Amino acid sequence: MTDHHLTPVLRVLRSCLHLMVAALLALAAVRAVTDRTPDAPAVVATALALLALYAVGPALPRVRTSPPVAALWLAALALGWTVLLALTQDGVWLAFPLFFVELHLLPLRWALPSVGLTTVAAVAGFGWHTRTLGVGTAVGPALGAAVAVAVVLGYQALYRESEQRRRLIEELTAARSELADAEHAAGVLAERERLAREIHDTVAQGLSSIQLLLRAAERALPERPGAALGHVRQARVAAAGNLAEARRFVRGLTPPDLEAGSLPAALERLCDSTARTTGLAVRCQVSGTPAELPTAHEVALLRIAQSALANTVRHAAAGRAELTLSYMDTEVALDVVDDGAGFRPDEVPAPGSAEVTDSGFGLAAMRARAHALHGTLAVESAPGEGTAVAVTLPCPAAEPGAADDPTVPVVPVSAGDTAP
Repeated sequence: MTDHHLTPVLRVLRSCLHLMVAALLALAAVRAVTDRTPDAPAVVATALALLALYAVGPALPRVRTSPPVAALWLAALALGWTVLLALTQDGVWLAFPLFFVELHLLPLRWALPSVGLTTVAAVAGFGWHTRTLGVGTAVGPALGAAVAVAVVLGYQALYRESEQRRRLIEELTAARSELADAEHAAGVLAERERLAREIHDTVAQGLSSIQLLLRAAERALPERPGAALGHVRQARVAAAGNLAEARRFVRGLTPPDLEAGSLPAALERLCDSTARTTGLAVRCQVSGTPAELPTAHEVALLRIAQSALANTVRHAAAGRAELTLSYMDTEVALDVVDDGAGFRPDEVPAPGSAEVTDSGFGLAAMRARAHALHGTLAVESAPGEGTAVAVTLPCPAAEPGAADDPTVPVVPVSAGDTAP
């Protein structure tokens, strides 16, 4: 274990171990001097040498990282301790800190035999000095060895558990960060798809109407200036309405057609403006008793109607279209039917196909709006038989929280989903 992995408590304990070794060596030297033993000079010299050898260990990084180097250092330390133990019985007290050093530096398969040999040497040295070898002589070092082994093994178990918990926390933190990034990316994608739908259903369709009106004005200008002026005025009105839609779209507010009245009235105005600007005969009718719907439902139905009529004008070459809004007990349905050229729905380019064009985004937006509100959208068509687009939405009671935001719920749209 390197120094930077140690907690403050462990650093204090290690410092206490070093102080214990120094204090026990000093005790042995002082007692030898004060007792005026014949071996006092040898005891002092051995204690100083042993202290210097012990101080070398923590200063050498390889002692902490390489078991063979640690074993050599411990062997030299044990040899010095054996000499001290032979000179004075006070050397037996150094066995206890030596137990911890051996268990800390050596692998367990080496540490336990080393502790056992140190215990035998301590018992033998003490018995040799006291000239007695009884149970009491053996119990002290043996009990110290058992306590040291239990403390170190318990600490190692706690350390492994702490490391596992730390790694788990790091993995959870990394997973949470990845999840946050994924949610952010999904939110960006959903918002991008919402913007694409709103632009297609408002700005793009408004510009398309303006373009048709200006083309009609250009054709009528040489011979019918009055008619051309009427087309230009209609284009100006369409541009003003388109600008209002764009501003409300940027602010995320309700479409102006819905702000001015109910959904049936907004659909009626849509049919009138479509007939006026394109010449297509469009009829709007309402079936059932109109009921209050959540704003999100009204916005979705209005946008789907706008998109369906825009597809009819651009692609169907139809002479007549009919829009029907049906209120039922638990559902509301919108049907847009035209008598145009029709198409084969099964031949629509698959999602992701290179054949998908900008004009083919309509069905994708309509289907996404229906699915976002747990509804369904069906398209029936055949060449020469016109086209019918039917959307059905469930009718939950309008909630104050849902009525304030017409853009929710939002689901991603596949850009490969096309309209005719």
